[in-house]
Order: sequence, then structure tokens, then C-alpha cells
Amino acid sequence: MTLKPWAWAGLGICAVGVGTLVALAFVDLGAADQVASVAGGAVGVVGLVLAAITQFGGSTPAPPAPARGVQASGEGAVAAGGSIGSASTGGAATPPSPIPPAPPAPGASGTGDVRASGARSIAAGGDIGSASTGGAGQPGA
Repeated sequence: MTLKPWAWAGLGICAVGVGTLVALAFVDLGAADQVASVAGGAVGVVGLVLAAITQFGGSTPAPPAPARGVQASGEGAVAAGGSIGSASTGGAATPPSPIPPAPPAPGASGTGDVRASGARSIAAGGDIGSASTGGAGQPGA
């Protein structure tokens, strides 16, 4: 496990502080008690400030998803870079009420292009809740 430079600096400061308090305790226990009290209060205030900064400030937005090519070619073709709740490419039939898509698995990001080519084709880079490419008896249904 590698530590960041700030973590090493914090560990070094703690080691110096503990060493100083132990040495001071051998010389004058009363003075060591007072120094430890003041140092403990100061460390507590610094910790509170750092926790507040971490919680409320300094956040950076998530990086945008990589761009992907989305292309639909052909009569009534549908293509989407993400999920599609419900899609119908024509005809008398309409898709039933869509089932909400499950959330994507961690680390499962779609990569590559999304292409729907051909008459009434449907393609999605994510989940498709429900889809209909036309009614029964129609060519390509």
C-alpha cells in the first residue's frame, strides 16, 4: 500500500509529537500534561475543519462519459446511446408498458458505437424496457 505525500507528512508530524511528549514527560510531567492538552485541542479543531472541507467543499464533478457514435439508418430505425424505456418502429402493435430497466452493474459501461440499420430496427447502448418493430402480418415484424 502506498501512501500519498500528505499522509506521510501527517505520520511524521504525529511521530515527532509523540516523541516530544514522551521526552517531556520524563523531564516534567506537569508541563507534558499541559502541552498534551493544548496539542489535543488543536488537533481536534484541525480535524473538524478538514472534515467540514471534505464534506461540503472542494468537490469536483464526475468526468463525462466517453463519447460514442449513435447512428440510425433505414426507415423507422431507432438508436440510442443509453437505455430505451419503450420503442415502437411502426405498425399497429405498440409495446406494452415498459419494465423499468435495472441499474447498470458497477464498472459495466457501454463502449463502442450503437448502430441500428435496416427498416424498423432498434438498437440501444443500454437496456431496452420494451420494443415493437411492427404488427403481426407486416413484413419484417
